[in-house]
Amino acid sequence: MIIQEHVPLADKNWFETGGSARYFCQPKNGQEFKQALEFATLHALSVFVLGSGANIVISDDGFDGLIIHPQCLDLFVHAENTALLTAGAGVTMNNLIEYTLSHNLTGLEVFSNIPGTVGGSVYINLHYFEYFLSHFLVSAHVINTTTYEIEKVDLAWFNFGYDQSTLMNKQYYLVDATFKLSPSTDTEVAYARGRRFEIIRHRVSRYPKAKTCGSFFRNFHDDEVTLLWEGKKMKFVAFYLDKIGVKGTEHVGGAWVSSQHANMLVNKENATSHDIITLARRLQEKVQKEFGIVPQPECIFLGFKEYPLL
Repeated sequence: MIIQEHVPLADKNWFETGGSARYFCQPKNGQEFKQALEFATLHALSVFVLGSGANIVISDDGFDGLIIHPQCLDLFVHAENTALLTAGAGVTMNNLIEYTLSHNLTGLEVFSNIPGTVGGSVYINLHYFEYFLSHFLVSAHVINTTTYEIEKVDLAWFNFGYDQSTLMNKQYYLVDATFKLSPSTDTEVAYARGRRFEIIRHRVSRYPKAKTCGSFFRNFHDDEVTLLWEGKKMKFVAFYLDKIGVKGTEHVGGAWVSSQHANMLVNKENATSHDIITLARRLQEKVQKEFGIVPQPECIFLGFKEYPLL
């Protein structure tokens, strides 16, 4: 496995901003993953595992450590149980969904057109409305960052929640994941493909599809808000951002609030990561001034010397 030096990262994340990685590698299996971690330990390097970069802001100064960009691309249906499918951490969700449908397995199509890899999607517990990836995951192989041993773990091990998993402790990294899906007839698969098409059409019409990290801020928790809407607590951060009138108008440099969705920031005109962060802080300040609550980011920050938001 080749360990590269000073590799640009702007072309490896959806915002298309940020500096370079001091070191960069692309392990294809668990053994190469182990070699990467050993290299990092030997050189006392910080490690970050980067998927498709769909939910991240990278500092303009880059990352002074080792970026591991998994290329674990194994993808297969289990011979002994055709409802089970295993996918490597580097497989994109789009390729995974297409593979499942081509093998008469349904369920994951609800996540159609959400950018990301299996590794990143498990890390954050990918969600779309009431559906979570944890509803389908049954087991996985993870690598221990201290012992370099690859361990098999079950669903409970992940302690999944909203934007939450055990992987966030950075003591383990995902190598592959196994999902339990629904064996389906050709007719049922045709219906699933139609559903996939409609989800994609819906997302394309509502959300920007390039140079964005998707939802920038997470929705609020029940205990963070007091505003009621039709008898229920208003947890959706986009509601508050819409109310302060920033959609399609607020910007810093080349970073804009999307005209399609108030909770999505876009790199519209050669923005820098500094532009994006400054815009995000401005939105936090506006919501805090108007409603007394501070939106918190859903995306991950990499390479910043200090936490960049409120």
